[in-house]
Amino acid sequence: MKDDFDDIEKTEGEEEERLLDPEIKEEERELDVTLRPRWITEFVGQDRNKEQLQISISAALKRGEPLDHVILSGPPGLGKTTLAGIIANEMGVAFKQTSGPALERAGDVAAILTNLEPGDVLFIDEIHRLNRVVEEVLYPAMEDYQLDIVIGKGPAARSIRLELPPYTLVGATTRSGLLTSPLRERFGVQCRLDYYDAPEIQAIIRRSAGILEVEIDEPGAEELARRSRGTPRIANRLLRRVRDYAQVKAEGAVNYEVGCEALALFEVDEMGLDKVDKMILKAIIEKFGGGPVGVNTVAVSVGEEMDTIEEVYEPYLLRIGFIQRTPRGRVATDNAYRHLGLKREREGTLF
Repeated sequence: MKDDFDDIEKTEGEEEERLLDPEIKEEERELDVTLRPRWITEFVGQDRNKEQLQISISAALKRGEPLDHVILSGPPGLGKTTLAGIIANEMGVAFKQTSGPALERAGDVAAILTNLEPGDVLFIDEIHRLNRVVEEVLYPAMEDYQLDIVIGKGPAARSIRLELPPYTLVGATTRSGLLTSPLRERFGVQCRLDYYDAPEIQAIIRRSAGILEVEIDEPGAEELARRSRGTPRIANRLLRRVRDYAQVKAEGAVNYEVGCEALALFEVDEMGLDKVDKMILKAIIEKFGGGPVGVNTVAVSVGEEMDTIEEVYEPYLLRIGFIQRTPRGRVATDNAYRHLGLKREREGTLF
């Protein structure tokens, strides 16, 4: 993702590394690339999507044609970028990557598209954040492999149509509902990625541990998987932090006890909640009486961006039944009160 954060003065509590932070530091990004599978047979989980992609790729290769345009949707960290790279590898073509916010003008799109070779894969992350002008330029480029460019201004302006080589556009989005219908309908292959189950996350952790040369036993891998929120990116990040702890405290070996100690140190509890998750729940419960409260108000109260709460933290809290969405706002459930050891005022009992 594009790093656009300026150096700002932070409080003591904000200086700590956030294990579930949606932004990835440069060194972490390099490790993520190392851990990513390069071929579809190496990719763990998402079996139905893999089967659909395998069939589409095999058919395209047999016809000697580029793969249909692909849209990958789902929460962050589930492997959309990885799958895009796998598609390029399986097709045996080059992989070009950009993001929706980086394409500000029609000229930005033209510069990228005119430099593609036949069959190349162009990956646009956060495609739902394209502005309308750029999106409209993409329509003929996706459908007819043609690009209309306007040269000049006013009465002297004229349009030039450029022919583009056949290519595959792969878009990724965490907010599929924000895609316009004309754009969505131009993707021939549509895949929705879902959260992984515990055995799949365990398999990912064992694979990553082998690449990182980390000694980990089955109970240790199982505990890490249980706290990884069904998300491979989080699983790999937790594994790296536990690896650091084990190298300093446990001679490099990771077992159940070491994993629990390390995750307790890094403030990831038995349900996989980190400090920000608990801040969100406590804000709803302690500051707003359990809700309902608007997500924007929650974001201000915990010092997070509203989009980050909606895209990164809220989906998991909804999935495990700790909050509910209502027409009037977010409401903390009885499960959240029990987990935090808090009581509802109207009930007066401690769970």
